[in-house]
Amino acid sequence: MFKTLRNAWSIPELRKKLIFTVLILLLFRIGNFIPVPFVNTQMLASYFKLNLSGTILGLYDAMSGSAFSTATILALGIQPYINASIIVQLLSVAIPALERLSKEGGEEGKKKINKITRYTTIALGLLMGWAYYMMLSNSGYAIIDNQGFSFLAPVVIILAFAAGSTVVMWLGEQITEHGIGNGISMILFVNIVSRLDEGIVTTFSLVWWQMLIVVAAVALLILLIVWVNDAERRIPVQYAKRVVGRKVYGGQNTNLPIKVSMTGVMPVIFASSIASIPATICTFAGKTSGWWYTNVFSSNSWIYAGIYFLLIFFFSWFYASIQYDPVEISNNMKKNGGFVPGFRPGKPTSDFIKKVINKIVVFGAVYLSIVALLPIVAGNLMPAMGSLAIGGTSVIIVVSVALETVKALEAQMLMRHYKGFLD
Repeated sequence: MFKTLRNAWSIPELRKKLIFTVLILLLFRIGNFIPVPFVNTQMLASYFKLNLSGTILGLYDAMSGSAFSTATILALGIQPYINASIIVQLLSVAIPALERLSKEGGEEGKKKINKITRYTTIALGLLMGWAYYMMLSNSGYAIIDNQGFSFLAPVVIILAFAAGSTVVMWLGEQITEHGIGNGISMILFVNIVSRLDEGIVTTFSLVWWQMLIVVAAVALLILLIVWVNDAERRIPVQYAKRVVGRKVYGGQNTNLPIKVSMTGVMPVIFASSIASIPATICTFAGKTSGWWYTNVFSSNSWIYAGIYFLLIFFFSWFYASIQYDPVEISNNMKKNGGFVPGFRPGKPTSDFIKKVINKIVVFGAVYLSIVALLPIVAGNLMPAMGSLAIGGTSVIIVVSVALETVKALEAQMLMRHYKGFLD
């Protein structure tokens, strides 16, 4: 990884992209320390630590780099954008017009889909900003400091949060367009890495044998993520010889690679967003007690873990069905004279590809479930580990983004025929 960064730094064009990305991330981190007006941040930090750090809002706080618990202008982070992406993708399946835009609209269709996603992000930013304000109002603590401006405080707080979520979306798009790519993932990466010191302090506060378990578990998780990220199922494909004029085309053997981690970390993010909706509503409404919240809605309960597990499976299948269309793959192979040995072109080939994809989806969903649910299981079996800031979701995001960034840089260097790298 460090060798790739060093080689990329020696290329002027990539050096500009790296510097631009660092500057955007620096601006983002500066915004994470600018508080929203009319909010007593010290009182909020105390309330969050005593009542909300072990809830699903603790995950939001990790994803925002501790901005959520301190009510900064970027407190909502990328959550509105992620939720907007989920809504638009789901609607693309249900609404034919959106489906045509996403599949047949080309570059212009993608622009329109992105525009719809941006407007949805702004609307969700206003909604989540209002929910955040209601949480502060219903906390029972003197968190909102009106100072005689009671009519102005709600408007300023809600608009500040909504504007912050829009700024985060814009910064992510700038990294994607003018930086090294994967803007939203890079922002997530920086937020999680910024809280590593808290995870290290928490780990060293455990008993020695618990500390060894945590270190070994994180190391095994990283190895598992790296291994699965590079794993793929290769379907052999043969192309028949074709004579066009005086030239002979085809007659070669190749393969159709299908990555085991075809969905990446998106099913985990989608599942956590949907599974946390009831708990988030209860928290914002100030109803954080009772049997339903403790045993069903709480992120540490076994029932929540079961719901989380099922949602990961659903979104893994949903995301794979969007990315891979067995019928379309089979038709493209047939048009180019390709076939899978042992299967006739057409429906038999598409059925075989669909069967392979379903098996890979099951394996990938089990892998994501193990990584995501391990902290919940460990927290229930050993309560002392329940407060660890480094969860399975955080580890998979950090490792996956690091691997994707390295691959993106290597691809850009290969495109430029960089001799030092090719050697």
